[in-house]
Amino acid sequence: MKIIRFAFTLFLVTCNLAVSGQNDLDHLLDEIESKERKKEYITGAFKATRVINLQSLEKKAAGALEFRIAHRFGPLNGGAYQMFGLDQATMRMSLEYGINRFLMAGFGRSTYEKTFDFYAKAAIVQQQTGAKNVPFSLLYYFNTAINGLKWQDPSRENYFSSRLSYVHQFIIGSKISERFSFQLSPTLIHKNLVPLTQDQNGQGFFGLNNFYALGAAGRMKLTTRTALTAEYIYRMPPAHPQADIYSLFYNSLSIGFDIETGGHVFQFHVSNSLPMFERAFIMETNKSWSDGGIHFGFNITRDFTLKRSTK
Repeated sequence: MKIIRFAFTLFLVTCNLAVSGQNDLDHLLDEIESKERKKEYITGAFKATRVINLQSLEKKAAGALEFRIAHRFGPLNGGAYQMFGLDQATMRMSLEYGINRFLMAGFGRSTYEKTFDFYAKAAIVQQQTGAKNVPFSLLYYFNTAINGLKWQDPSRENYFSSRLSYVHQFIIGSKISERFSFQLSPTLIHKNLVPLTQDQNGQGFFGLNNFYALGAAGRMKLTTRTALTAEYIYRMPPAHPQADIYSLFYNSLSIGFDIETGGHVFQFHVSNSLPMFERAFIMETNKSWSDGGIHFGFNITRDFTLKRSTK
């Protein structure tokens, strides 16, 4: 009887320990799941993947395709004869696709210099709250542009590589509050060909013909569907500041108003930049706000969901 009583007692103790261990395990799993639920990635710092011209902290969601039409009219100082710029127009169309949660890619075509550009944007760090609090986002953007104009002198030996330019850009910023977002965009631009020897910008990183800029942009949310935006791009003086490639152009300044209506985002803005891809609006803005060289423009985006996220 003693052996039976001992065995029964041992069985009860074992069962109790098993139940207790299972409860502890369940409690631990509940805590982990609770923390995961509390972790939240911050989105909506800006309404679209571009602030106005500059790339924003946003990227397309996995499986989402965006079609964008960007329009920029002539300068206001063209006067009544040019309908204050409305008689002239430059346009860019682009498609962007979210490959996964971290990466998007796209391409565009501009009437400015008949340029094709191909680009990608990757999230390195994403702002989040919860178990792991990260107060900022960091993204990397790369763009290759191809000048499509006919050669000025077709009789000489011309190279396709001379048409190419490249942009490397980091985008770092934060949705500081529900209403206000801010970002900085340090940028490196490389041109395979510049018009004059004097236009070359020393050795720098990766050799000659590199130029540097720093963009800053912000967004102030007004209502659920409207916001004010602004961006400014400072071009860092090259090795020869008197060179035409720098001295004949201006820093880009743009101010905009965003309206979101379901799957569309309308961005209305004024800017001294006519082109709408990175190399050109950063390095080739040839108008100034001070003399009325201001262009009215708008961007229209339409989103299509090609693949539903499983997460």
